[in-house]
Amino acid sequence: MSLSRAAAFACILTLSLTVPAFAQAEDPAHAELRALRQELLAAITAQDIEKVLPALHPDVVVTWQNGEVNRGREGVRTFFERMGRQSFGGYKVPPTPDDLTLLYNGGTSGVSFGRSVGQFNVLGASFEFENRWTATMVKQDGRWLLTSYHVSWNALDNPLLNAATRNLYVVGAIALVVGAALGAFVMRRRMAR
Repeated sequence: MSLSRAAAFACILTLSLTVPAFAQAEDPAHAELRALRQELLAAITAQDIEKVLPALHPDVVVTWQNGEVNRGREGVRTFFERMGRQSFGGYKVPPTPDDLTLLYNGGTSGVSFGRSVGQFNVLGASFEFENRWTATMVKQDGRWLLTSYHVSWNALDNPLLNAATRNLYVVGAIALVVGAALGAFVMRRRMAR
């Protein structure tokens, strides 16, 4: 390699390491989707189902943590009226995307995914559940709508399961003590005969 080629290569290498890469312009859809997220979060936090429903596609499909599936705005409204008001206590960590929405079909549909930590009242006690969620949106008549939402928590490691396990240990310990006391009582009676 000649000296001039080596110098040119060194110059190019130095520039590539020191000059920041030109950032690719973000698709305007992402700002619109952030606005949809804020709209939904404000309505859900206020527990105002009437403000949630217009952000949902008429044929929305939602799968909740309990495995129940709702279809359509009325299905979501019915679920919220039956379960949401009593059990949902708000967000400790609101639904936060892991990354920018994956855009499809020329930027008219997208998939987002991430985590949240919700506070729930279950069986008279308050629990915090870390959730994973996936949302699908479509742009229809110039407006983004939520078409599907799936939210779940870890079935093998969650506060409800941990509380049940603790209660099982307590019941087992009580049964052991009662069994030992009953066994000692029966043995004394047999020896007394």
